[in-house]
This record gives sequence, structure tokens and C-alpha cells, in this order.
Amino acid sequence: MAAQDDRWVDGMIDMLLSARNKKPGTPVDMSVQDATQLCNQSREVFMQQPMLLELGAPIKICGDIHGQYTDLLRLFEYGGFPPEVGSMVLNVVLSFEC
Repeated sequence: MAAQDDRWVDGMIDMLLSARNKKPGTPVDMSVQDATQLCNQSREVFMQQPMLLELGAPIKICGDIHGQYTDLLRLFEYGGFPPEVGSMVLNVVLSFEC
């Protein structure tokens, strides 16, 4: 990923994390084009990863949050935000509403 792409992704992460201190359910303003590009770039990263990850302890495993973005933010608040913590494995399905 090029430096320009890294800066764009960092900006998207900052924008998504801006919802941290807002009332649950407050929409995050993201265009369909940005959401699609973020999903495509994320997919590329995931596809480059091995099928089996050998992870060292300790590790935090979180269950399905049923697409609740505020719950995901809360888990990060409690457990630490990647990459500040060693590892966090999530079974997460987030939905984007347009």
C-alpha cells in the first residue's frame, strides 16, 4: 500500500473513531465510495494473511457484536485499540447504512 493510501486509511480510521464520544446511534458521515474503497483495501490486506495465525498469549477474543459499531468502540475502549494491544481477534459483521 502506498504512502498516500496509508494516509487515506489513517484519515478514515480517525473519522470512524470520532464517533467514540458521541451518543450511540450517531451516524458517521462516510460516502459510499469511501466505504467501498475501505472494504476493498481491507479485503486485500486480509487476503495476504495466512489462513492460520499463530498468536502468542495473552490474546483477547471478542464475540459477535451483531453490527453494533458503538459496541465495537466500547470493546476497544476496554481492551485497548489495535495496534496498541498485542492482538484482538474479533468475529464482527458490520453493516453500512446509506
